[in-house]
Amino acid sequence: MLWGQGLLLLPPLLAVYLGAEARNQEERLLADLMHNYNPHLRPAEHDSDVVNVSLKLTLTNLISLNEREEALTTNVWIEMQWCDYRLRWDPQDYEGLWVLRVPSTMVWRPDVVLENKSQTYSTNEINLQLSQEDGQTIEWIFIDPEAFTENGEWAIRHRPAKMLLDVAAPAEEAGHQKVVFYVLIQRKPLFYVINIIAPCVLISSVAILIYFLPAKAGGQKCTVAINVLLAQTVFLFLVAKKVPETSQAVPLISKYLTFLLAVTILIVVNAVVVLNVSLRSPHTHSMAHGVRKVFLRLLPQLLRMHVRPPAPAAVRDTRRQLQNGSSLGWPITAGEDIALCLPRSELLFRQRQRNGLVRAALEKLEKGPEPGQSQELCGSLKQAAPAIQACVEACNLIALARHQQSHFDSGSEEWFLVGRVLDRVCFLAMLSLFVCGTAGIFLMAHYNQVPALPFPGDPRSYLPSPD
Repeated sequence: MLWGQGLLLLPPLLAVYLGAEARNQEERLLADLMHNYNPHLRPAEHDSDVVNVSLKLTLTNLISLNEREEALTTNVWIEMQWCDYRLRWDPQDYEGLWVLRVPSTMVWRPDVVLENKSQTYSTNEINLQLSQEDGQTIEWIFIDPEAFTENGEWAIRHRPAKMLLDVAAPAEEAGHQKVVFYVLIQRKPLFYVINIIAPCVLISSVAILIYFLPAKAGGQKCTVAINVLLAQTVFLFLVAKKVPETSQAVPLISKYLTFLLAVTILIVVNAVVVLNVSLRSPHTHSMAHGVRKVFLRLLPQLLRMHVRPPAPAAVRDTRRQLQNGSSLGWPITAGEDIALCLPRSELLFRQRQRNGLVRAALEKLEKGPEPGQSQELCGSLKQAAPAIQACVEACNLIALARHQQSHFDSGSEEWFLVGRVLDRVCFLAMLSLFVCGTAGIFLMAHYNQVPALPFPGDPRSYLPSPD
């Protein structure tokens, strides 16, 4: 029974003994290495020797980029390698022990400081490992595919590293060396396209559509344009809260929003000018011959607009003679002028009725007056003369008023047509400006790509490639 228990306890005791032997080898190796070891002295056999320190930066996570504060937040691992001749041993003397882990405070460490850091995490542990130098230099930030977390806003394109040396300083007087790790990132634009750019383009398109309102609806045009202006101002304010307050560079999205703001302001100015032209009248403004020729003849043909042709020159001259008298200088009555310039439908009587009255009067004159009618006719004419004259004057006044109203309506309609043509010209100009400006800024964003090489003009190839 005791023999059986001894057999059962033998494997655990053997394992404990072997573990103790392994720990004893590490303790013995550590005691041998730390004998007369001074961690404050650099590991150089001679004073002229240089201790080469290799740095390796492993990027595990690109957390965020605060553009306003210009601060990039990342998670990285920094690995430093150097050769300490005082920490050498023969693995055969220690039963094949190749690696020994010791606290970092027990050995010499290079004086390496990470600039622009917010917080430093240290494991306080160093691996002492026997290795051979292969002479290979890797100059980039390493990314562990298993530990790296992809960022949803930024994409990493290049990650080179450079050592900055003072070439002018002698080698024996060289100060601190600096190794700079670069990260060239590119924004993933889908978020800004959906949430800012697309709404701005659609809202600006609404501002362009106000030109389809009538030319006299200037108040409604200004109201719509100002509402669009306020919406664009809100978007510009949101973007201004994210971009840095610097004058060195202006983001493309700020340029585009400022461009849309300027286009909308021009649309408001156009609406005010067109409204001012459309509401003019002959009483306040007289249309020049050049304006009538350009806006009522030339531009409507070029723009394929159907407008009423202006009044002929003969009619305009007759209207002018109506106010100043006949062209020969003799004063004529308003009724004769109306008969010359107005159409037949606007005369007091129809042509057929006038012909019948004249024919009846001629027949009576040919037959001559009947006995006793001459005195009666003279008396009746003498009594009716003031009434007939008053009727004629009243008819002349009515015809003159109708003519003046027709002249006023015709002049107002001409100014309205000028406003329509001007509105169409402004529409085409603003549409061309909006399309060309939007396309130009989008092309600037398309060609603003990360260069193929991280440092243009540098012949050295930095691995890995961006692909």
